[in-house]
Amino acid sequence: MKQFNDSYAESSEVFRPKFEKLVKLIENSNRMTVFTGAGVSTLSGIPDFRGKHGVYNDPWQGMEVEDIISMTFFRREPGIFYKWAKDVWYRLEDYEPNIVHRTLALMQKKGLLRAVYTQNIDMLHQRAGSVNVYEVHGSPEFHHCTRCRARYTYSEIAPLVLRDELPICRKCGGVIKPDIIFYEESLNEDVLNTAWSEFSSSDLCLVLGSSLTVQPAASLPMLARRNGADVVIVNAQSTPQDYSATLLFSDLKQTFEALNEYLLNK
Repeated sequence: MKQFNDSYAESSEVFRPKFEKLVKLIENSNRMTVFTGAGVSTLSGIPDFRGKHGVYNDPWQGMEVEDIISMTFFRREPGIFYKWAKDVWYRLEDYEPNIVHRTLALMQKKGLLRAVYTQNIDMLHQRAGSVNVYEVHGSPEFHHCTRCRARYTYSEIAPLVLRDELPICRKCGGVIKPDIIFYEESLNEDVLNTAWSEFSSSDLCLVLGSSLTVQPAASLPMLARRNGADVVIVNAQSTPQDYSATLLFSDLKQTFEALNEYLLNK
């Protein structure tokens, strides 16, 4: 398992005044929304897509990863997709929830946060104890047959993938696909409609580890801001929405270790 130990921590002189403002925003919030991206997963050792160690940076066996996770490619070469996905997406048990996952779960337990919206497909929010987790880009928790739509669980499919077997439906012989949103697929309308409602009525939006470049998911924090919410972005790299943020932090670990300590002592 890879570990990414890059630190983007700020000096105490820079960090502490901003953190005190964050605490006040959280204390005064009645309708907080949280949007998490791949930067959260990297703290658990899972590579992101566009960051410094992102999987988009290097072709896989001469193929672009963005092509491999498209529906056009999957229909043509599902076996190649599963060979690529095997080492991360089907070894999720090798990774553990980190300080961000655990702190968000604690915030829910304390009644500060109702739901978590995530671009991630690793299910670590749930393993940390979060409930009402909306996976905007889907999840490998369930799979389906592309022919008859029969449903399968991650625990049924992962052992096949790890043995380099193409998952085939037991009922009709069709190819099985994870319930992850691939390129060329539409997002789940029910999840999107719930998100539009919650973000448009929120008074505080935390954006954690997202580059805010993948649409339409990246428009959710912008929707919150347009409707009067304070937006706090915690991300190592700059985002297209930094200009409108109330607060900017660069290091998830630094920010959430401080927030976790504050919540435990509250």
